[in-house]
Amino acid sequence: MAVAPLPGLAADTRSVDALRTLAARDPQAAVNAVARQFESLFMQELLKSMRQATAASGLLDNEASELGTEMLDAQYAQQMSGQRGGLADAIARQLSRQMGLPAVDAKAATSQPTGGAAPAAAARTPAGEPAPAAAPHRGWPRIAHGGGAKDFVATHERAAKAAEAATGIPASFMLAQAALETGWGRRDIRLADGTPSHNLFGIKATANWKGPVTEVTTTEVIGGVARKVKAKFRAYASADAAFADYARLMTSSPRYAKVLEQSKTAQGFAQGLQRAGYATDPAYADKLARVIDTTLRLQRARTA
Repeated sequence: MAVAPLPGLAADTRSVDALRTLAARDPQAAVNAVARQFESLFMQELLKSMRQATAASGLLDNEASELGTEMLDAQYAQQMSGQRGGLADAIARQLSRQMGLPAVDAKAATSQPTGGAAPAAAARTPAGEPAPAAAPHRGWPRIAHGGGAKDFVATHERAAKAAEAATGIPASFMLAQAALETGWGRRDIRLADGTPSHNLFGIKATANWKGPVTEVTTTEVIGGVARKVKAKFRAYASADAAFADYARLMTSSPRYAKVLEQSKTAQGFAQGLQRAGYATDPAYADKLARVIDTTLRLQRARTA
């Protein structure tokens, strides 16, 4: 994972303000920057321990020299941090999972998207109703989508508001669910010819579905074990059509009646979906709640 450094010296307190601004504009970039800062602090402590273990001559040692040495170590630590495959990568992946952001490994961060069918990152229900993403599979190709999370919200906000009018589910909740399914638009279930299916919610093609279908390999959690299975998914002409179909599913299926009743809060909505069997991933509700929190922050930043 290539982590871009923040400008300025290691001890520059203005970097905190820069991080706040970056977090509002691009959460993933902020996560990468924070991960590098943590690694830099670790490296600084490591250098400090190494110096303490080295015998000092005492001839030129004083408070001023010690301060200079500490500042130099801070700069060394900043330069050494953020290398591909280092501690910053591991920290960024963990923070991304906690915030519900798409996790990108070092190779995926710099590689170009590839073609072919890309299954949704999901744990699917055997019943064939939609089941959202559990975790991205490293082998799935990623698709470009503007500027990431911020652009994803802006692109689909109008369709989400139309679905809100039809279901009563807050638009931000549905945006978050689509983000979880697609990794903020970086993954998509593909048709056989490689074109996108626009299936933002990972809705399977059951017997009553009369529209286009694509069959891909996906992941089911069966008996607590993740298994790869072949499944058929619905395909749409546009992302707007996916939101509209999701709204129809939520309002027409008795399975999700409780979800509509509990959709006033993020936790109620997420837990209602899990109890209804929308996903086989046992941690789905927690993941969705975190993505909803991220989505709300992005929306507030856009209107601030």
